[in-house]
Amino acid sequence: MLIEMSVTNFRSFRETQTFSLVKGGGDERVETNSFAVDAPNNIRLLRSAAIYGPNASGKSNLLLALQAMRRMVLESAINLQRGDPLPVIPFRLSPVTRKLPSEFEITFLVEGVRYQYGFAATAERIHEEWLLAYPKVRAQRWFGRVWNPDHKRYDWELGNNLTGEKQLWQKSTRDNALFLSTAVQLNSEQLRPVFDWFRTTLRLANVDGWGPVFSASLCENSEKAQVMNFLRAADLHIDDILVESRPFDLEALPKDMPEPLRDVIAGDMKGKKIIDIETIHKDDDGEAVTFDLDDESDGTQKLFSFAGPWIDSLTNGYVLFIDELHNSLHPRLVQFLVQLFHDPTTNPKNAQLIFTTHETSILNQEVFRRDQIWFCEKNKGQATELYPLTDFSPRKGRENLEAAYLSGRYGALPFVRALKQAG
Repeated sequence: MLIEMSVTNFRSFRETQTFSLVKGGGDERVETNSFAVDAPNNIRLLRSAAIYGPNASGKSNLLLALQAMRRMVLESAINLQRGDPLPVIPFRLSPVTRKLPSEFEITFLVEGVRYQYGFAATAERIHEEWLLAYPKVRAQRWFGRVWNPDHKRYDWELGNNLTGEKQLWQKSTRDNALFLSTAVQLNSEQLRPVFDWFRTTLRLANVDGWGPVFSASLCENSEKAQVMNFLRAADLHIDDILVESRPFDLEALPKDMPEPLRDVIAGDMKGKKIIDIETIHKDDDGEAVTFDLDDESDGTQKLFSFAGPWIDSLTNGYVLFIDELHNSLHPRLVQFLVQLFHDPTTNPKNAQLIFTTHETSILNQEVFRRDQIWFCEKNKGQATELYPLTDFSPRKGRENLEAAYLSGRYGALPFVRALKQAG
């Protein structure tokens, strides 16, 4: 479960920006749109949040910050060699920030324990890394490291509450690798829940969403009924899905394909399968008519691709972050997808959905609590500022949020100028 995250000096984020899923004041939609956390301090978290803002405001960079953080946690200890660059890009429109580390911090819950983990990094090295755990009310600092430029080494703090081969993990941690990742690779069971939260619970999708392969895989086993229920609930008029897997056939490639390209494809596809997906519709006489999935509309293809990850996330209580959820989808379908997270019967494990969107028809208090709405916009220095709707104290149940947003009351709108003819 995600509590909050902060990002500093990364892409369009210059100053520290913090995004939170902690329930604020107000008792509207408490039982549907929020849930109680079985952990110290008795907080409630939100099941979803929507982020609005104009194009190029930096909404997608919040997803990219999470992607960079996740990639470094999962790969820095195993896929990078000494000297390989880290995937961080600082705010480039200032000569000062270009030289400073990017910083990431995230707070989340795993099995009732709150963790606060973060690090600061440039492309060359990790400059700082820390982990606090809250197995009870008070924080335990499990580890910390800070790069000391004067002595060209790290100053370490390995807390008494961290158990295991701490000295081995410390010596094995490269400058461009995270201590968390290194320790887990060297069998730290105590730190594995933190690592696994990034690996398993955090699910990210860019504007293109997912391909259809995962949803198709569910249709090949007992979960097909869930996929079909999802598609029927979305009113797509699909009566059945047929999925056929077959080995990749190198002979199917064009005969005149250059040999080097053929070798590359053969290497990439070795051991993989080709998946054919067909949809079944009924004609006027009730007879089945077969279509390739590619013949369906973009919206139908996207919704089918969403079916698997949506079902998987709701079943397992994952944190789902999607960029531009509205693309190719009718507003009612966007609302349908969001409401699946708000309904405790379809979301029994308290999965969370965070998404960016331009779809304003769902920007209303019949769908969201006021603390579930966030905005992005760039300031005069072209840096992204992220802020919640609650900064404006909208009236509970009375204010038309869509009209107020489109009128400019909350900012985060494009400023469109008249098109001038070239001189």
